[in-house]
Amino acid sequence: MPMPPKKRLRGLTLIELMMTVAIIGILGAIALPAYQEHVRRTHRAEAKGILLEMAQLLERNYTEANRYDRKSDATNFTLPVTQSPKTGSAKYTIQFTTGTLTQNTYTLEAIPTGSMANDACGTLTLTHTGNKGIKGEGTSLTAAECWQR
Repeated sequence: MPMPPKKRLRGLTLIELMMTVAIIGILGAIALPAYQEHVRRTHRAEAKGILLEMAQLLERNYTEANRYDRKSDATNFTLPVTQSPKTGSAKYTIQFTTGTLTQNTYTLEAIPTGSMANDACGTLTLTHTGNKGIKGEGTSLTAAECWQR
């Protein structure tokens, strides 16, 4: 009696499964750092926006009080926003650089904290003249690169 034809089993072989896992691993190794850099740039952009917003507020105060350090009612000027993002977990601390808030000058800074503590740009700075800079040890990017990213 002739043998019936063997039925071919359908499914994945171990080699096919291992190749799929390897491809997913390679894609993950490429995609995760790119995603993390995108998140860092987003946090940095928000901090830069808050610095510019605070600078605009200081300029408005200067037109009213003819000085940066005091309001027109003779009270000391304080920043209404001290972190970025404005709500939730702080990624940057917004403040004046120590000793820079005077009658005619100021320097604002956004100091990275939390998950942004080791950011490649370090601390972002903005002066009363509009000078955008960075400071900190281990900054691997220039001020122009950080403020344009």
